[in-house]
Amino acid sequence: MNGKAIVVLGGSGFVGRHLVSRLVADGNRVVVPTRSRERARHLILLPTVDVVEADVHDAATLARLVRGAAAAINLVGILNESRPGDFDRVHVELPRKLIAACRDGAVTRLLHMSALNADPQGPSRYLRSKGEAEALVAASGLQWTIFQPSIIVGREDSFLNLFAKLQQLLPVIALACAAARFQPVAIDDVANAYVRALGDDATHGQRYPLCGPKVYTLRELVAYAGELTGYRRPIVALGPGLSKLQASVLERLPGKLMSRDNLASMQRDSVCDCPFPPLFGGPPVALEAIAPTYIAAAAPTGRYGRIRSHRGA
Repeated sequence: MNGKAIVVLGGSGFVGRHLVSRLVADGNRVVVPTRSRERARHLILLPTVDVVEADVHDAATLARLVRGAAAAINLVGILNESRPGDFDRVHVELPRKLIAACRDGAVTRLLHMSALNADPQGPSRYLRSKGEAEALVAASGLQWTIFQPSIIVGREDSFLNLFAKLQQLLPVIALACAAARFQPVAIDDVANAYVRALGDDATHGQRYPLCGPKVYTLRELVAYAGELTGYRRPIVALGPGLSKLQASVLERLPGKLMSRDNLASMQRDSVCDCPFPPLFGGPPVALEAIAPTYIAAAAPTGRYGRIRSHRGA
């Protein structure tokens, strides 16, 4: 983009590493701020990526990072708070600072990661904070584009991989909100949408829901993850009371597998009421086309199959 760099906040994360690789493949210079270069070591070797150790929550540092950039992309997000106020700090205050930095640094283009069901009046603090951020971006006066994906799946995702691992460890899966519906979208489709939007003026001032081709209940997704690994466990659907109790307990444990805020978010189905945006390419990739390539590979049968293949069996 005219030789100027694209600054990607959250570039070392799951979505970020895929997007940065795509941007580099297209010949772009990319700046990825990170709290620790070690966390972004997988990006350091990419030829046109500058990994910068920096605190993006510091307004002065952020202003220096984005000044004169071709575009800024914000992928930073959390599913749970480590301490009270984190949703506001990460989802609301950081976009507010980024918008100010873009204005001061003559950066007109901003791409922002939101979520399906983002709503200032939403049922969870996660969705409300995402909705508040969308309102800030929409009122920024910049050339903005907002993406609203359902759950994003692909190698290293924290969704299917989590349930696959749990079924290897537990004899039974006690599942809250088993009937909640999701429409998983492939990571490559999400990265492609960002790359295409960067060079398309028609995407300015637009919000794009991003979903895959099929809707699943949470129970179906958990069962599918178990099927792929060969560890398919019985699934016990919890009622509202037990779901809240489970979430209350889990949010106090290390790793925070579930929280009451997560539970509140799932009161709204994470599905699209429109097709995948045609300007971002062909039909979205089906979950069944990609999940076996990274979930099944972790199962004993997957490892055995690779050994047989190597030996020519």
